[in-house]
Amino acid sequence: MAKVYTHMTMSLDGYIADPKDGCDELFGWYGAGGVTVPSADERWSFQVDANSAEMLREILSGAGALVCGRRLFDLTNGWNDNHPIGAPAVVVTHNAPQDAAKWPRTTFVDGVAEGIARAKEIAGEKDVSIASADIARQALDLGLVDEVCVSLVPVLLGKGIPYFTDLAGAPHRFDDPVVIQGNRATHLRYRVRR
Repeated sequence: MAKVYTHMTMSLDGYIADPKDGCDELFGWYGAGGVTVPSADERWSFQVDANSAEMLREILSGAGALVCGRRLFDLTNGWNDNHPIGAPAVVVTHNAPQDAAKWPRTTFVDGVAEGIARAKEIAGEKDVSIASADIARQALDLGLVDEVCVSLVPVLLGKGIPYFTDLAGAPHRFDDPVVIQGNRATHLRYRVRR
């Protein structure tokens, strides 16, 4: 059954990027092994351990749509309309870019609920991945997230951009995690309790 999930790489103290949006300290696990996992964008591939490779292959093969916010979209230049996950993107924003036609595989919507609904339509039988922390927070508060995934890396950033903060609907409860031990990351998957 298709699901809506969020997956982020996170420091031990809960950050998904440093204060300047840097993630070098976090993304080392994407190159910490000998197994090559190509992304949907031929410019990038991952060199991970066997356990992390299995997890990444599952994410890549199951992806039907990606939801993100305008800030991440702008930081990445919309991944040149080809996110490494290989799925069309839905960008939640109150201000779509003037040149939106430049990204034909990208849909711009005004709100989180609309974004998740549109992504589900696009994904069909496949999964919807949420790639922005603020969108994930809002979707979780709206009851729209089925699974929270964390690739936990052994670093403390001290400050930065948190994965979850200011949750209006907290506490949110989860089932026990599925744990995959990788090199330089422990991958945790939590099913959201309804």
